[in-house]
Amino acid sequence: MDTLSNTDDYDLGYQPSLSSVDQNDHSTSETPGRSTLSGSPYAYCRTNSETSAFSEQTDDNNSFSSEPSPSRWPVAKSRSLTRLGMKPKKKTLDDKLDDHESTDLELEMMKERFAKLLLGEDMSGSGKGVTTAVTISNSITNLYATVFGQNLRLEPLNLEKKALWKREMDCLLSVCDFIVEFSPILQDLDDGTTVEVMASTPRSDIYINLPALQKLDMMLIEILDSFEDTEFWYAKQGSMSGNSIRTGSFRKVTQRKEEKWWLPVPCVDPRGLSEKARKHLQHKRDCANQIHKAAMAINSTILAEMEIPDTYLATLPKSGKACLGDSIYRYICTADQFSPDHLLDCLNMTSEHEALELADRVEASMYTWRRKACLSNSKSSWDLVKDLMAETDRSDKNHVLAERADSLLFCLKQRYPELSQTTLDTSKIQCNKDVGKAILESYSRVLEGLAFNIVAWIEDVLYVDTTMRNEQ
Repeated sequence: MDTLSNTDDYDLGYQPSLSSVDQNDHSTSETPGRSTLSGSPYAYCRTNSETSAFSEQTDDNNSFSSEPSPSRWPVAKSRSLTRLGMKPKKKTLDDKLDDHESTDLELEMMKERFAKLLLGEDMSGSGKGVTTAVTISNSITNLYATVFGQNLRLEPLNLEKKALWKREMDCLLSVCDFIVEFSPILQDLDDGTTVEVMASTPRSDIYINLPALQKLDMMLIEILDSFEDTEFWYAKQGSMSGNSIRTGSFRKVTQRKEEKWWLPVPCVDPRGLSEKARKHLQHKRDCANQIHKAAMAINSTILAEMEIPDTYLATLPKSGKACLGDSIYRYICTADQFSPDHLLDCLNMTSEHEALELADRVEASMYTWRRKACLSNSKSSWDLVKDLMAETDRSDKNHVLAERADSLLFCLKQRYPELSQTTLDTSKIQCNKDVGKAILESYSRVLEGLAFNIVAWIEDVLYVDTTMRNEQ
């Protein structure tokens, strides 16, 4: 059943171009004061460490290939609405009635989705809905919640949900077929003359990132399909009915955190998993780790390319000190050898909520200092020339503080990769009007969440297997 047994198939080698979603509504907690779209608990979440019932965050830095080879991604064929599986096929007379009913049902569903897209989620028709970009982003997020929201186990995806995911994503991604950019090319006419004409080509960010995301999508589905016939099974915590009696000592392995009671408990034979099954789990975990890193890289790149909304800039305080507080500001200003790792160690944060709050404050202070640096450099042309000749523009205090805040934010995100997106990222998604970027951002975000959850589920099974073997 192992359709992905070759490790080379997962050597992604992806570098993002230069141009979070946890599916369990029980395990997702919205940060107070942070707005989301449509009130969906799945909106804008990166990953969630609460998905794992037993294991801690693993150190998987070596599981991702860093070879830059975007050309290795297969260029997907152009998607179109004809790929919705709605083409007429030859059917027998006995199947015509059923086919007619199913086609009518599918058409009505597509009409409803299309109407919501045009209305911008405003059913009143008064024109107060959100932009097309936000509507498509919400549609991809909600589709992910519908298909994967109740899937909390390592098992193949239901055939109906798999078909729903493919059909709906084909429809939403078909928009990218018509997002093009024009470039001049030379064309030879019949009379031998050469003229310059404008040719349309797929937009560069979509041309590079969309095939990569489609490949990651296919790989994640294949990973789930590889767990059809397994040596482990699931039972509710404390339950001794059904398949849970197969262990005979089920209660001895339920050493899990009480706040994760909703997650199904994996069970294995008292002797543990076989060596083949254990290697299969470890291989799939490494593959999912690579996919998670690739999706996160694409998502971060797309978010960085989005424009900063004016509404966010208007809320920035006048000083970076007001954002960070006295202690952090004093360390950033006075440290001769600034070390973001040392600062984070001294802060001793105990929860992801504290880390997210600090990330918002550091990001706000960084843009506050950058704005001040731009204002302080608005000098006459002669003064600017003298500054460039003396190379003193980088010695500006605001510029130095902004660089230190940037390095602190980067170190914080490296230490807590499962953090939800910051207030700035959320504002970018809400105010974004670029349909192409909205599709790439939401698609990479949901794939990132699915990959992270698969890793967590595999870690749970490996944890139970280790516990059973240690008891032996």
